[in-house]
Amino acid sequence: MVILSGCSQMQIDQISQSQPALKIEEYFNGKVYAWGIFEDRFGTIRRQFQVEIDGNWDGQTLTLDEQFLYDDGERDQRIWEITSSSSGLYEGRADDVIGSATGTSQGNALNWQYDIDLKVGDGSWRVTFDDWMLLQQGGVLINRAYVKKWGFTIGSVTLSFMRGDAMKEAPFSL
Repeated sequence: MVILSGCSQMQIDQISQSQPALKIEEYFNGKVYAWGIFEDRFGTIRRQFQVEIDGNWDGQTLTLDEQFLYDDGERDQRIWEITSSSSGLYEGRADDVIGSATGTSQGNALNWQYDIDLKVGDGSWRVTFDDWMLLQQGGVLINRAYVKKWGFTIGSVTLSFMRGDAMKEAPFSL
């Protein structure tokens, strides 16, 4: 316990940079594409996927319609409704999210945390996501999410996002 209590959790002010500034309601307004992998706790890549996101910011709510295509042909969809409760604070809801997701944004970084019922085979596991997004020069948004069950990290998701208007042609079609 002493060793575990000595490990501190990453803080947003430790990793954020002032530029480029990440405002998710601006970044995700319109078409965004993403490519990702899921690694188990041993570093073995278990799944690869791509996501096509249609985002709409109406001045109050950011709606994200995420269409997933996995390497095994499975398809999935998640629709987020995200609001900004105050400067740099976000709250989001989706059907498979338990309660609401909460996020803090600072500079080029966003930390997003939520519990979700994640599909696993024919069932689901209730897991916690600790999501870190970092906007890079050139408009690439890198996302690293740590997936935990019972407080233990069971894997991680790595995603790279690119806005559709920054691309010459659509990278894939779902």
